[in-house]
Amino acid sequence: MTNGRLSRRRVGVLGSGEVGRRLAAGFAGRGHHVLIGSRDPGKPELREWLSGEGAGVEAGTFAEAAEHGELLVLAVLGNAAEEAIAEAGAKGFSGKVVIDAMNPLDFSGGFPPKLSITGEDSLGERVQRALPDAKVVKAFNTIGNPYFVDPSFSESQPTMLIAGDDEDAKRTVGDALADFGWPDPVDIGGIEGSRELEAICIAWVKIGGARGSWDHGFKLLVG
Repeated sequence: MTNGRLSRRRVGVLGSGEVGRRLAAGFAGRGHHVLIGSRDPGKPELREWLSGEGAGVEAGTFAEAAEHGELLVLAVLGNAAEEAIAEAGAKGFSGKVVIDAMNPLDFSGGFPPKLSITGEDSLGERVQRALPDAKVVKAFNTIGNPYFVDPSFSESQPTMLIAGDDEDAKRTVGDALADFGWPDPVDIGGIEGSRELEAICIAWVKIGGARGSWDHGFKLLVG
């Protein structure tokens, strides 16, 4: 393991689904001390993952993950995000960089999903309002989780788009992305940019449905 741009630190990941597990393994594989939080830390599928791909990662509750991490990742289902924050306690997030890797998807009308939050609001903004003392950065929500770490496509590397109000926090996320094999991210501005980034997720899903495959990403080309 070599030292990357992001100094080694404690990372707390809230959410033990595919997104949370992928990011937890990415951070653990780069030497960080990772605790993954779940509503049910003892569930068999999580224990199985911890004994395989997730070896070296610890498991606990949402509150334990929030307290553990110097850097935090929110990776629960988007529509359960505010409930998970309440369960963990906002105090555990205070002063910390929080990566919001979620999308507020509404499958009530079938496939493709819609956004459950639209207009002059977004999940990223709601997360920041729920965590006024944290530094929320939207990232990882516009690409499939198999490509979170060491993204590789036949033509070139994709572009990671991020949004957030705190410049230092976005530099920290950029360092983590570099260690994960990404080029420098494209910063679209404040956390209100989550409105556009969450909509891009819907475009990504619709393209996957039309192609019948999910091995695609977006790249910004500059002339």
